[in-house]
Amino acid sequence: MAATHIRFDWAIKKQLRDKANYVVLEGFISELLGEVITIESILESESNRGTQDNKLNRVDILALNSAGELLLVEVQNSSENDYFQRMLFGVSTLITEYLDKGEPYSKVKKVYSINIVYFPLGQGEDYIYEGKLDFIGRHIQDRLEPSNLQKELFKIEQVYQIFPEYYILRVKQFNDVTRNSLDEWIYFLKNSEIKEEFQARGLAQAKENLRIESLPNTEKAAYQKYLEDKRYEISMLEGAEAVGELRGREEGIKQGREEGILEGIQQERRANLERILQLRFGTIPSKISETIQGLNIQQLDTLMTTALTANSLDEFSQHLP
Repeated sequence: MAATHIRFDWAIKKQLRDKANYVVLEGFISELLGEVITIESILESESNRGTQDNKLNRVDILALNSAGELLLVEVQNSSENDYFQRMLFGVSTLITEYLDKGEPYSKVKKVYSINIVYFPLGQGEDYIYEGKLDFIGRHIQDRLEPSNLQKELFKIEQVYQIFPEYYILRVKQFNDVTRNSLDEWIYFLKNSEIKEEFQARGLAQAKENLRIESLPNTEKAAYQKYLEDKRYEISMLEGAEAVGELRGREEGIKQGREEGILEGIQQERRANLERILQLRFGTIPSKISETIQGLNIQQLDTLMTTALTANSLDEFSQHLP
């Protein structure tokens, strides 16, 4: 069935930043955390500032709730081996960014890192994972708890309530069987469709406000272009993987034939790299094109990811050898 609603990553870039649509984001986060969340404002994260319209691979939105806590929701489309480390870096950056110089540590904000990934991050059978920090005794396995004074001062019952919490939604691992209201949200995140019987918080508003047919013509055209670029990105990544497999199977073939095949692969990879740059940034300066033509296959492989994630040609060119 064709998708009837806007993809969630596009909604993060556009619709969910509108105060009238906070209820959609509130509903999703409330179902995930199991408590009612009220969003006071949408903030601008350092990683997102000034680059939101250019990123295909990743989008994020940073919100402040009524309890003064930071809610970072990130959508990651393509595989990244160091994604766990980037989650850690993102949260660490927020903690320091939102603690003013001279403020006591008691003012450190609680951070929720919510990661919606469309690739098989790590190894596991589940589609929803959560990470909270507890201190467990090495010898008697007891849990370290805050003192009564700390409980009163910081309005907590457990130590983990101070530390960041991480949530990973491995959307592609969901089997489309909805067992509860959170599963209804996961279904929407995976399929961009909201069924009539869904009752999860925020989905009624999403159903009305995130319809593709309700987009103005100019924004609808931009959305279709976004989908086309994403399909091309996925095609390029799958093609690169297929070429890698082909090269592995061809080991042992005569040296001359291998060299001919390798040259053909390099030419195709150069053309694909330039095609991605043109789709994202328009006309490529001749100097960059000439440099690309002189690169070997290892250099081209490295630059393929850079071409998909760089925010400008200037940033991309800084990675050229």
